[in-house]
Amino acid sequence: MDKVRVIEIKKSVFAENEKDADELRKDLKDRGVFLLNLMSSPGSGKTTTLIRTINLLKDKLRIAVMEADIDSDVDAIKIKEATGIQSIQLHTGGMCHLDAEMTRQGLEGLDLTDVDLVVLENVGNLVCPAEFDTGSVCNAMILSVPEGDDKPLKYPLMFSVCDVVVINKTDVLPYFDFDLDKCQEYIHMRNPKARVIPVCAKTGEGIDAFAGWLLEEVNIWKQE
Repeated sequence: MDKVRVIEIKKSVFAENEKDADELRKDLKDRGVFLLNLMSSPGSGKTTTLIRTINLLKDKLRIAVMEADIDSDVDAIKIKEATGIQSIQLHTGGMCHLDAEMTRQGLEGLDLTDVDLVVLENVGNLVCPAEFDTGSVCNAMILSVPEGDDKPLKYPLMFSVCDVVVINKTDVLPYFDFDLDKCQEYIHMRNPKARVIPVCAKTGEGIDAFAGWLLEEVNIWKQE
């Protein structure tokens, strides 16, 4: 009896997703829509960071947001009320990530006629979301101080696939055993090209640097 070859099935799934992701990227490029995939653990301050960033950029870019969660519409409502921009909720039906086809389905729920930037706030998880290409132009992640400075060592793929790492909740650095310099060193061990931006979403400190990075990436992409 032949053995079940799980690894070949897994490769097939990822290969199909990569094809879908490349096609989605091309479609969005043709429409002039930049897609940012934002990832993190639950409770890292993703939504708060996003709200502050959008409010800094919404006069410069036309922005829409897709909030992905296993259930609830709490974050989509929060984004809409705090920023006034177009925001929809994606329910993943128990899945701990979004792939390219799921992302495409979500985009179909947005009016992209006058949109420059779509931010996909992925499901809170440091493992599954990093494994699937969503069709985004850039990947960003948020690491919060209470999570610990060793996360790049424990979750290498997440940090390897990200173009920028935002280190949030810097206001509590005095109360946690978190070495900011060591964390940046660990991040660059996984990804030498990753931009690292310390912020405090609660106070807004450092958010302008993240917003500036994102605006620059969108503008460079538009000129390509």
